Amino acid sequence: MFAARRRIGAQGPDNSWPGFVDALSSLLLVIIFLLSIFVLGQFFLGQALSGREQALVELRGQVAQLGNLLRLEQQANTSLRGNMAELASSLTAANADRDRLGTQLETAQQGLTASQARLAEITAARDVLDVRARELAEQNQISGDALTQEQILSRQAREQVNVLERNVTALREQLSRLEAALNASDDRDRRNQAVIVDMGRRLNRALASKVEELAGYRSEFFGRLKEVLSSRPEIRTEGDRFVFASELLFASGQSELGPEGRAELRKFAETLIAISREIPADLPWILRVDGHTDKRPIATAAFASNWELSSARAISVVRFLVSTGVPPERLAAAGFGEFQPIDPAENIFAYSRNRRIEMRLTQR
Repeated sequence: MFAARRRIGAQGPDNSWPGFVDALSSLLLVIIFLLSIFVLGQFFLGQALSGREQALVELRGQVAQLGNLLRLEQQANTSLRGNMAELASSLTAANADRDRLGTQLETAQQGLTASQARLAEITAARDVLDVRARELAEQNQISGDALTQEQILSRQAREQVNVLERNVTALREQLSRLEAALNASDDRDRRNQAVIVDMGRRLNRALASKVEELAGYRSEFFGRLKEVLSSRPEIRTEGDRFVFASELLFASGQSELGPEGRAELRKFAETLIAISREIPADLPWILRVDGHTDKRPIATAAFASNWELSSARAISVVRFLVSTGVPPERLAAAGFGEFQPIDPAENIFAYSRNRRIEMRLTQR
């Protein structure tokens, strides 16, 4: 063994260790370079995903706001259609009266034509009798009785002519009244049309004014509440509504408000009450409280499904707001269960975002 070591030593020093160290150093540098590239890639990827998520949230808010405006316009159109239907009914009745009066006028005109024809016949007969009487008087060939009879017939004919003339006069007066009634009906139709157009314009102006007025108070409402609730990350503002995470307000599977949730809702209620004093009494606003759950099913003694749980949570929030002084007629509660998620993914983060209470100031 010692001889073998002497032979190895005699061959020269061992240079394998420095080369091994150089190789390890190069490998370590390559690994560090790859890790740096990976970290930079992760950073830029995170920035891109964050920007897309923010843009998606803004788009959702805009869609929700447009939905609210569309709903307001639909309500305004429904009211306007009701008014238009009433006026159309009045116009239909007026048209029916006009048609009836036109029929009566036509009948009267026909009677007048017949009376005029009868008058012409009697007048012609009277003229014939007058000519005959003059001829008989001139010839003096007819006896006194026959002449008297002819005179009686002539007098009767004159009386009939007078009666017919009175009838014609009465028919002409009736025709004048019918024409006046028909003209009045036409005037009423034109006035109704003008009233319909004017009412539509005034209604549109009033609705636009109310929408603008409510939008101004809604902006002030959101501005103040953002300042009050900005310190809590569990409370988000998405579009035209405030979103409260369920974990802030309720325990899992429960509908009773916790102490922390009551404290935050009390701040919310104080701001709402302060702003409501500035809103005119004739402006029909309400605060709608919507309850939402995640898609995982629930079946307990208290709640048979997520419908019941979301509705109970919304009602619990409404009752608390009423207890703080918010007028109950300005509140509405609705439960949507798991059917309107804001994050369709199936993980604990998506479930947490979908479990929420939303509040929005809108118009009745």
